[in-house]
Amino acid sequence: MTEAAVGGRRANRRGIQSRESMLEAAIASLATGDPAAVSGNRIARDIGATWGVVKYQFGDIDGLWAAVLQYTADKRGDLPAAIAREGTLRERVGALINTMAAGLRRPESLAIETLRAALPRDHVELEREYPLTAAELASWKPNWDKACQRAFADLGCDPDKVRKVAALIPAAMRGITSERTLGTYGDLDDALEALIGGIVAYLES
Repeated sequence: MTEAAVGGRRANRRGIQSRESMLEAAIASLATGDPAAVSGNRIARDIGATWGVVKYQFGDIDGLWAAVLQYTADKRGDLPAAIAREGTLRERVGALINTMAAGLRRPESLAIETLRAALPRDHVELEREYPLTAAELASWKPNWDKACQRAFADLGCDPDKVRKVAALIPAAMRGITSERTLGTYGDLDDALEALIGGIVAYLES
């Protein structure tokens, strides 16, 4: 093995580590919730690099945001649906909802919310201005739907109802998480229990 080959692999490992460090720093910056964090120059400053270095790793701002989203998705995997594959229907739904409730308060989820809030709402505009980011976001729904179908596949639940529940859960959980963040006099544990009970009753009907 030549020195060049060894050096090449070492440089590659350094490049991968540098890329991951940038992504972790970008997530930490976005997780603050500061709308100003959704800026290539701000992210470069926060991670202690120049925008030129960031562009070298990710190409452009679209490449950076797509990489951030993909990195969070890779870390998440099939969670929370992956842990809802054993037990009764109520136990599985409860595990899914409670795991998501905890996960939505993690830095990765906070970073995603900050980024999404700054992106265009209109799909046509999003796909035109940020094609890589749009493609990554678009891939999440079918993957989530499939994960939910796998979670309840052996319980005989109506697949159409499972699909509708898969659409409900992220929206409902983000609403509950928002209430927790903003502060509320309501009992959000009761809200979670009601959501679990409602989903179980719907899937059983």
